[in-house]
Amino acid sequence: MPRPERSFRTDALILKRRDFGEADRLLTLLTPRYGKLDVIAKGARKPTSSKTGHVELYTRADMLLHRGRELDIVVQVEMLKPYLELREDLQRGAYANYAAELMDRFTTRSEEDSTVLFTLLDETLQRLCVDEDPRLAVRYFEVRLLDEVGFRPELHECVVSREAVQAEDQYFSYADGGVVRPEHAIRSTSFVPIPMVTLKVLRHMQRSPYSHVQSLSISRALHDDIERILLGYITFLLEQKLQSVDFIRRIRS
Repeated sequence: MPRPERSFRTDALILKRRDFGEADRLLTLLTPRYGKLDVIAKGARKPTSSKTGHVELYTRADMLLHRGRELDIVVQVEMLKPYLELREDLQRGAYANYAAELMDRFTTRSEEDSTVLFTLLDETLQRLCVDEDPRLAVRYFEVRLLDEVGFRPELHECVVSREAVQAEDQYFSYADGGVVRPEHAIRSTSFVPIPMVTLKVLRHMQRSPYSHVQSLSISRALHDDIERILLGYITFLLEQKLQSVDFIRRIRS
């Protein structure tokens, strides 16, 4: 079996950044070829370091990494996409933080091809910079992420009876991962209501490219309801609350 290369170059999206030691930064990266990595950028907190300013959160960078015993080391780094709007606009930055936290929670540190996930997050960060409705970009990201990590919600047939869903208000089961017809929902109090309009929008997001979704005009009440379903399902899957959600709600209020 060939030995892995000692140094390698990769594009990377910076998901997390923590202070490490006196002058270093510990970064969590998402890369297209090597999956999720924890790396150390030595001296990145020094004002004179060539890495300073190139390892900002929610940016895309070109990195040369050297394999270390426990952590890979950033040898060179050049920022490719700064996504400045995410640092200049508090709300857009909060949504970027949420998207990065979701990606971090749903991925593991294994050297697997992550091109689809990398592209999804990269495109979402771009949308959060320019879209008039950043909530729509985040909802679409949630739907697509659930698809890619194996938790695609069933929105077309009842997860209890496997019968087709009729054009009426339904229920949703977080535990079963999908829609439940009303006549079966009476068997459990754990199902939550999902109005037909909410279900239709989720189906549209699930089957359509973003270019077809971004033209939707969604009221705040409908946004709140779509968020209720998706966030409830995501919280059930992760078995814990997301730290970034409370921050978004504080900003929104």
